[in-house]
Amino acid sequence: MFKISARTILELGAELISSDVIAFYELIKNAIDAKSPTGAEIRFEIILRRRDCERFRRILSEIDVDIDRVRSDIERSINRSAPRASTGRVIEMIERAPDAASLSAIMEHVHRNENHIIVSDNGSGMSKQTLIDSYLVIGTANRKKVIDAALVRGAIDDPPPYLGEKGIGRLSAMRLGDHLTVETAEKADRQLNRLDIDWTSFNDLDAMIEDIDITPRDGGPKPRLEWSGTRLTIRALNTDWTYEQVSQLGKGEFARLTDPFRDPRQRPRIAVFWNGQRIPIATMDRSLLSNAHASIKGSFTFDDGKPALECVFRALDLGFEHPPEVDRRYYRAGDLQAAIAGTSEHVAATAIDSLGPLEFEAYWFNRRRLGGIDSIGDSAAVRSLQQQWAGIMLFRDGFRVMPYGEETDDWLELDRRALGSTGYLLNKAQFVGHVQISRIANGALVDQTNREGLRACPEQRTLVILLQFLMYHLRVFLREIRSRHQNQPVDIRNSGTEVSSLMKRAERAVRGIGQEMSARSPIAGELNNTFNEIKEHFDRLRRRARELERENREMIQMAGVGLMVEVVAHELARSSESALSAIEDLRRTHIPGRIRGLIETLAAEMKAISKRIRVLDPMSVSGRQRRERFDLGELLDNTLSGHQRQFIRHGVALTVTKTDEPIPMRAVKGMVVQILENLISNSIYWLGFRGARDPTFKPHIAIGIVVSPLTIVYEDNGPGIASDHRDKVFLPFFSLKEPSKRRGLGLFIARECAKFHGGQLQLDDRSADDEDRLHRFVLEFPDEVSVK
Repeated sequence: MFKISARTILELGAELISSDVIAFYELIKNAIDAKSPTGAEIRFEIILRRRDCERFRRILSEIDVDIDRVRSDIERSINRSAPRASTGRVIEMIERAPDAASLSAIMEHVHRNENHIIVSDNGSGMSKQTLIDSYLVIGTANRKKVIDAALVRGAIDDPPPYLGEKGIGRLSAMRLGDHLTVETAEKADRQLNRLDIDWTSFNDLDAMIEDIDITPRDGGPKPRLEWSGTRLTIRALNTDWTYEQVSQLGKGEFARLTDPFRDPRQRPRIAVFWNGQRIPIATMDRSLLSNAHASIKGSFTFDDGKPALECVFRALDLGFEHPPEVDRRYYRAGDLQAAIAGTSEHVAATAIDSLGPLEFEAYWFNRRRLGGIDSIGDSAAVRSLQQQWAGIMLFRDGFRVMPYGEETDDWLELDRRALGSTGYLLNKAQFVGHVQISRIANGALVDQTNREGLRACPEQRTLVILLQFLMYHLRVFLREIRSRHQNQPVDIRNSGTEVSSLMKRAERAVRGIGQEMSARSPIAGELNNTFNEIKEHFDRLRRRARELERENREMIQMAGVGLMVEVVAHELARSSESALSAIEDLRRTHIPGRIRGLIETLAAEMKAISKRIRVLDPMSVSGRQRRERFDLGELLDNTLSGHQRQFIRHGVALTVTKTDEPIPMRAVKGMVVQILENLISNSIYWLGFRGARDPTFKPHIAIGIVVSPLTIVYEDNGPGIASDHRDKVFLPFFSLKEPSKRRGLGLFIARECAKFHGGQLQLDDRSADDEDRLHRFVLEFPDEVSVK
């Protein structure tokens, strides 16, 4: 049988209640759980600051101290706003003190007894027996049982029976001061029930928990016969409280303990007083939100038992001429499973189903462009107010889950992602937002015992990834508006991190190709030379972009170049890594006859990339995208041969429908290869995604060539693309893949290559299945590319 030492209580309090704000938060929740109709009141009654008490005691310990002068200094330091009865009593004690020792003892008495914090409510109160059976039982399970029963019922629309359930909130008083007096009563009680606790008695290293005698006793008369409630008086305070500190709590932490997005009349009452003076609790001025530059509002729900995410993106003022833009999006179960679990399944797909419904709302501000608002003030006042409410906070049943949304907390990793992203920098300080969850609806999302965030679990991780997914698509939405109205898809100043990563990947792949082929094929040297040529043009392009930035002109050109740099780097990394993988397959199978087709495919792609870079390079003679005559059927066969081992590994059945006759065309061969490669790459990913969830699934790709008009029809039986996203999938950076694989450039590149030839690449809306998901891409070329 375990025995518990008395000091364990102190250790629990120190570990589980980590700050004064958490302590107040727990005491306020207790008042709300007691169904107090007037909420919670917190009264700071401070006669003399703790700092001053300690300072005067040091002075009084000196030799030959001028006691009259010290007595006068003490009286001047007294807070005259404190309750008159207390200040009068203390002043009388000071004036009657005969010597320095007595005056020093009075300073200790003031600190330990006269200064105090009172937390009170008019709730149900506690009887003497309840104090014994519940309040004095650490970790009592009575509330937990009620909440568990509510979870079993699953009435997600009902309010939770309690906000707290662990039975440790009473240790919060220990954080605030060494002495606690509890005065409480139920309506049926005839007088108050009193409990006195001296937390310092638990410091005895040899004492066991049962050695500390704490017994309820009769208190004084109730305020009224029908009164019920609880009053906690905390003395020997651990913090040197001042009016300024308490006022700051009213503007900050206390203002954010309950959801500021709610109507103030619906928020629980929290009244704070400093020596009888009411401290205002800040409320959010809604006009701040209506002046946001962009916003996102979303709800995660369940439609016929299947998870669904609906959100609305708004762009109101992005710093250039554009009409207000609104985009409503709906992501179904398949999209969410792909975005959150993906193929790697770092988060179990089942966690999406067990997360429970929630709502999300955030407003984005470009702080440099914040101007004055009539109801708030000038631009400085508006920036200050936005900073006061900055962060994306998490609320459970209207009460804050700490520390999400704090200045030092980046729980959605917005700052880290902003540093490495292109386009708009969406960092946490630019947002004012909240997430709403419920104890009953989101049963798996439970606070850590120390109140420092949610417990780590698949549902907690799913929540974070879901919100990151929304923020990612907000960035894509803003970037797409910018590209349409300002012709600046990407600012190259912000694309360096991603591009550098892609170039490193490509360099490693080409180096691997050289190691595999150097002893057996001269083609490796040609590939290496091509890659070095690409790098040379790429570096010159970046240097020129930096010059344009320094000169602060031709910004539209620079931003357009920025997007193409990232596109080219993406394609180079994909092409070279694909080639290395194919060569490794060939090395294992010893089929040298296929090497030619593989390398020709790779060389065509890399030469096309090199040419595209030369076209963009403003310091070189513009390279021409040279069109050449070739057989489309043969090109398709060569491209597919490079994926044969990959198809076998993934169990993909391939059907190719085309004429046996040559299909001559005149085009940039590498660009046609790029289109096919990106379609195949996407198929392999999504077929694998579906196969991982359906053991009976048989992946299949069908490709057909129609001669008149010259058309490639590409189709697979993967999860498909929701018809809502038919056009969005071609936008740069739009992606429904899991975070680690989220690029969103493949289909954009493929469509751009089609446009270069005057053709078009689109999703065929006639290929929709029963769930309204599309599976067929149609690439149509104009008549002039066909060679008669």
